[in-house]
Amino acid sequence: MALADDIGLLAADGAAAREPVARARHLPGYAYTSPRILAREKDVFFMRDWLCVGRGEELAEPGDYATLRAMGEPLVVARDRGGRLNAFANVCAHRGVEVATGEGNASEFSCPYHGWLYDLTGKLVGAPYMKEAEGFDPGNCRLKPLRLEQWAGWIFVSFAPSPRPFVEFIAPFERAFAPIRQAELKIAYRFDIELDCNWKFIYENLLDTYHVGVLHAATIGAFYDTSGNRSDFEPDGAFTAEYRTRTQAPDGIPLFGAIPWLAERGEDFAMNGYLPPNMSLFVRCDNVNNYTIWPLTPDRCRVRCYHLIAPSFFDDPEYDAKIRVYRDYQQAVLEEDRSMLASLQRAMSSRAYVPGPMSRLESGIHHVINHHLDRVVGPAPRP
Repeated sequence: MALADDIGLLAADGAAAREPVARARHLPGYAYTSPRILAREKDVFFMRDWLCVGRGEELAEPGDYATLRAMGEPLVVARDRGGRLNAFANVCAHRGVEVATGEGNASEFSCPYHGWLYDLTGKLVGAPYMKEAEGFDPGNCRLKPLRLEQWAGWIFVSFAPSPRPFVEFIAPFERAFAPIRQAELKIAYRFDIELDCNWKFIYENLLDTYHVGVLHAATIGAFYDTSGNRSDFEPDGAFTAEYRTRTQAPDGIPLFGAIPWLAERGEDFAMNGYLPPNMSLFVRCDNVNNYTIWPLTPDRCRVRCYHLIAPSFFDDPEYDAKIRVYRDYQQAVLEEDRSMLASLQRAMSSRAYVPGPMSRLESGIHHVINHHLDRVVGPAPRP
């Protein structure tokens, strides 16, 4: 089946998802299993949009760098000697070998294959035995630069030559989350988790208030109140919400107290948001969790989880023990999701699966599904 066939089928079969949420149905299974649809998603989302790739404090010193892959595309972010962050394709200009691996600190990047040498801005500064090559110009052989911006301490990169203006892209999160002052928070921990499901199920699950009181009844569901939520649905697919719940710790008790500038909002203050295609934020009175989503295959993805806290919390004499409680609790919640996400993914390949109707508690999912359809198959026809 050609890519056009898959896209055409999804345009037709996805029409039921475009109905108002009270009449809408979920997407067909192949939307979550098709390699061709995943390739389309790479083109229209991950190669065009701004991607959250990390946090500035992870690359605090000149020479600090980090590498990652965005749907198979290798990139590296490095802080140069002048303190500026740069992003470029992790692809040697000679034969394409990756010039950096993992994370660390380096004065330059040396290709391990033929020894081409690049500085921290991606400029070629050494190329053995290339003087005899006719027309060779080192100035034309730098690592391909990528666009980079920062917001609230987070680093964003785009593979597009002329991406959407960053100020427009980030506007929904700036409006909603500016009072959280994330730039003043610090990373308490970070971990990666791989899950056996399509990448879209991650952000759908994170926006799904319907399952919280059932699957997470023994953890976060014990404190979650679905009434009185204030949600904002943005035309570009972004979603933000403010609601009341407790922090993600046993008994919902903030072990360090509240972040000082959020204390007046109460211990049950909570927000969350999704910024397509790969950033989901969860705010509580005492911490911020960011989940960045990276597709691997149609049925597998990697999620990087950041936990931010106020700098003063690090001075708590019981810091190590308390932060371990937060980490263990967060991972326990994610483990509750793991088996359900795997089951959800398996269902997408079942002949018995028929897309079911949506609940009003799935309005966030309805919103992001419609944005996905707009980008992948094109806007719905006007009546």
